Amino acid sequence: MSKKRVLVTGAGGFIGHHMIRFLKKKGYWVRGADIKYPEFSSPEEADEFLLLDLRQMQNCLIATVGIDMVYAFAANMGGMAFVTNVKADVMRDNALININMAESCKVNSVKRVFFSSSACVYPEYKQLDVQISPLKETDAYPAQPDTAYGWEKLFSEILFKSYESDHGLEMRIARFHNIFGPEGTYMGGKQKAPADICRQVASAKNRDKIKLVGDGEQTRSFCYIDDCLKGIYLLMNSNYNQPLNIGSDRLVSINHMTDIICKISDKQLGIEYNPGPQGVRGRNADLTLCRKILKWTPKISLEEGLKRTYHWIDQELKKRGSIRKKIKAYA
Repeated sequence: MSKKRVLVTGAGGFIGHHMIRFLKKKGYWVRGADIKYPEFSSPEEADEFLLLDLRQMQNCLIATVGIDMVYAFAANMGGMAFVTNVKADVMRDNALININMAESCKVNSVKRVFFSSSACVYPEYKQLDVQISPLKETDAYPAQPDTAYGWEKLFSEILFKSYESDHGLEMRIARFHNIFGPEGTYMGGKQKAPADICRQVASAKNRDKIKLVGDGEQTRSFCYIDDCLKGIYLLMNSNYNQPLNIGSDRLVSINHMTDIICKISDKQLGIEYNPGPQGVRGRNADLTLCRKILKWTPKISLEEGLKRTYHWIDQELKKRGSIRKKIKAYA
């Protein structure tokens, strides 16, 4: 039998380039597509990597030619500070990407599509306390996401389900809850909390202070990338076609996560609390349905995942420092 041909969009991003590596190990022929190359891995990990702006219809048509399945991760996104302050670009870019990709999959007879949605679709009124009740998939309606990014994700869920209903496009949808790990953005303004705190701690000297937004008591659950990839793969190969939470149901405060990272670093650090966008007060995943449908739960502990992430970021910072020294020496 010939290999199934798979397209991964957003292949230059965090989850996308990890997914390429995962699928190649499973024996698939994989095409990557993105507006940028991966920052921390080689595009040659894919059988083919197309540098394309997927906001343009013709590029989505090119990307989906001869493809059996699509893993759709392409999005303009970042941490809370980014999605709070860059609303119009996020809404426009992501809506264009998903509208064009849905239509291209129909035109090119793609059989099945995985769409990466987000826990940001859940209503703000259910996330006002740090000790939040875990969010079930049915909690998404009545809708009231707290960000434009969340509204666009909810719109795109409906968009893809409409293509499933009208055109037979088989859909698999996951709502991610804070996926983290090595080989992801850790500086520059688009980084998320685990990577940002790891970078600050790795850069700090003993007794320094790191900066957190808010009071640090806001709560989240965090899922390590390797667990996420397994969940995605199981969902894509299942018969379940409704949105499904993929994440962890271990609720921790940002302060607690910071303590874990400081312990990993073996540094004694203070904290400076600053005003800024911090999102909802609490968010956690109810994995009841995921366990039932996929027989899946995350296996890698928060401590182990943060340890791997911290040491990778620490090494990256040391590489950058070494390069700067060499440039200075030759200047």
